[in-house]
Amino acid sequence: MSQSNNTTPPSSEKLQKVLARAGLGSRREMETAIADGRVKVNSQVAKLGDRVEARDKVSFDDRPVTLRPEEEVPRRVIMYNKPEGELCTRKDPEGRRTVFERLPRLKGERWIAIGRLDINTSGLLLFTTDGELANRLMHPSTQVEREYAVRVMGDVKREHIVAMVDGVMLEDGPARFTDVQEFGGEGINTWFHVVILEGRNREVRRLWESQGLTVSRLKRVRYGNIFLDKRAKAGEWVELSQDEVDDLATLANLETRKVPELTPDEKNRWSRDKHKRRPVQAMRKPKPRRG
Repeated sequence: MSQSNNTTPPSSEKLQKVLARAGLGSRREMETAIADGRVKVNSQVAKLGDRVEARDKVSFDDRPVTLRPEEEVPRRVIMYNKPEGELCTRKDPEGRRTVFERLPRLKGERWIAIGRLDINTSGLLLFTTDGELANRLMHPSTQVEREYAVRVMGDVKREHIVAMVDGVMLEDGPARFTDVQEFGGEGINTWFHVVILEGRNREVRRLWESQGLTVSRLKRVRYGNIFLDKRAKAGEWVELSQDEVDDLATLANLETRKVPELTPDEKNRWSRDKHKRRPVQAMRKPKPRRG
């Protein structure tokens, strides 16, 4: 195990990066796990700032972790259409539904969320098995566009739009929309599409609130070059195609990689999960009999 210093061997990597690449969670989640003492390197409790090499033995919650070079990590991505009322967390102490309960099960890997949506926001969520892809697509330096459909309560004036595009100061720093388009509506409820380049907590809502306006509905419809479409209804997921995954990799400045084909066992398991976890549809009234 190497410590963080000026003589770091070129073959070593940050521990949280290696753990994320192994599909155990995002880099941020792995940093928390390291700080909590859940990670060991060569039988010693790891610390933030530690680096590892291929020869090191790493364990997570006392289970060995297979260290794989980046090019060997399976890169799968699924699109999930999140309904309102679900949490973007793996477990909720209050027993509320989480987005991870809906996803197809993996063996030896975990789905890593590319960004988050709050409980009252619906729409597009992306999940991947590739921790490096997730990290790059979420990092502010990548400048990935996120587009939202927003229903706003209140009298929206031109000066409100100009202010939010020019930028306003929120409690955690400056924020702005890079684009705002009106999409119609009546009265005090008007729909807009807005674009931001970061994923800060409640950023879209807070920008509108800075103008004395309230967001009554919020739905993410695009992340980078992936649009929410009819393939995934609310509460459902779909695996992205090779071309779509390659587009995301290019956006993240990563080499493209072949999406692994599902084994027959995985196909059966994913099919069962999709059928089993489909949201309950509203009951339809029976049609009147003829004659």
